Amino acid sequence: MPLLSVPSTTKTLNSPSPFYHHHATFFQSKSKSKFKFKPKFQFHPILNLSIACKSLDVAVSPDSKLRSVGSKHVDVATLGNLCVDIVLNVPQLPPSSVQQRKAFMEHLASSPPPKKHWEAGGNCNMAIAAARLGLNCVSIGHVGKEIYGNFLSDVLRDEGIGMVGMSTNDDTVSCSGASYETLLCWVLVDPLQRHGFCSRADFSKDPAFNWLNKMSREAKLAIKNSKVLFCNGYGFDDFSPGLLLSVVDCAVEVGTSIFFDPGPRGKSLSSGTQEQQRALNQFLRMSDVLLLTSDEAESLTGIGDPILAGQELLKRGIRTKWVIVKMGLKGSILITSSSIACAPAFKVNIVDSVGCGDSFVAAIAYGFIHKLPMVNTLAFANAVGAATAMGCGAGRNVASLEKVVDILRSSSFHEDREFWTDILEKKVIDQEVTCLSNIVMNGNRNHVNFIPFDKVASELLPKLEFPQTVENVPT
Repeated sequence: MPLLSVPSTTKTLNSPSPFYHHHATFFQSKSKSKFKFKPKFQFHPILNLSIACKSLDVAVSPDSKLRSVGSKHVDVATLGNLCVDIVLNVPQLPPSSVQQRKAFMEHLASSPPPKKHWEAGGNCNMAIAAARLGLNCVSIGHVGKEIYGNFLSDVLRDEGIGMVGMSTNDDTVSCSGASYETLLCWVLVDPLQRHGFCSRADFSKDPAFNWLNKMSREAKLAIKNSKVLFCNGYGFDDFSPGLLLSVVDCAVEVGTSIFFDPGPRGKSLSSGTQEQQRALNQFLRMSDVLLLTSDEAESLTGIGDPILAGQELLKRGIRTKWVIVKMGLKGSILITSSSIACAPAFKVNIVDSVGCGDSFVAAIAYGFIHKLPMVNTLAFANAVGAATAMGCGAGRNVASLEKVVDILRSSSFHEDREFWTDILEKKVIDQEVTCLSNIVMNGNRNHVNFIPFDKVASELLPKLEFPQTVENVPT
């Protein structure tokens, strides 16, 4: 019996609705996407092997197979941060007192609300977005066996995403009760549309699954079989720093590229316990791709300029190839040791920003895996983020490929030439610089090579409409 089998179910896009929180999403609607994708991958069982050598039996550890880096048939694995968002209208937001807030949450949890208020949250957003772009995905983490865990497992399965547990048999025996249950995030909305958030992680200094001491063999195999492992700062709310360090070591050992987005937690982790700081620094040094907002880049480096901050993170890194700085409505920047690429954001009717960052990461992973030019990767990621912003909430409402293609065909984006010129030319830059533009220009201008959007779109659209033409990263 295989460790993980992903059924060939057709994807269906259901819509929930809004707010921003690391887990938060909103209510479902009944809209459906025409985009269909059938997963094609399957994990195979790890076998206990014995080698007979002149009547001497030599036992080979199953984990020794992990050190052999072969073909990787999974595109993206996400680590932890699996939760169910429950969005409720309440007459008033919970009180500020910790004890009163906890009592408020426990009262809400005493009777499960209707499923129309439930949605997949956290790293499910990234996994769903990546799967809808045609990537083979698995989610590594912990969900309980209660109704919420079953719901989350069903959502992932329906989206064609595999689920791999982190716990071992020893962990299961030693743990029981609330600490084993699926994480819930209560997203509360008062009559003035103000939002409040509650989860059991708010009331403990320890990670929610602190009882997890080591990765399961299945989790290690999932990492080995994946081209990209995506982690973010909220993983520290799930797992101990020691366990996260072992995840980094495992990915490095088996040649899996690490994507890390510290998020808002990066600032607190950088001044947290010694164990937290050590694990954070290891992620920052050993990740192949770092993704941050300009504010987050500044908080980790003390440098306000996004390009200089990105270059500083590159210098500190050991394996770091890309640093991507998200500039909000302005667009995004991709920095390497030898080049810089910039892409303005698309003009769309923004309904809700929930899940935009998660969708953006999914598209960056697509570009990285398929070796797209850097400016093409940024344009694609900006389009995927914009497509998600046009809907309400995240979870099953993240962008469909159809919406992304429509945006790329529109070629309408915020081109603030003064903003980009100021960022790129106010200091001496000795790297190759490319910037996406709606204006066709001949040659370089002040060391900046402006790439016409029509050229980028003409290269991207055939790859998205006919995926078989895309070249994968060799493994």
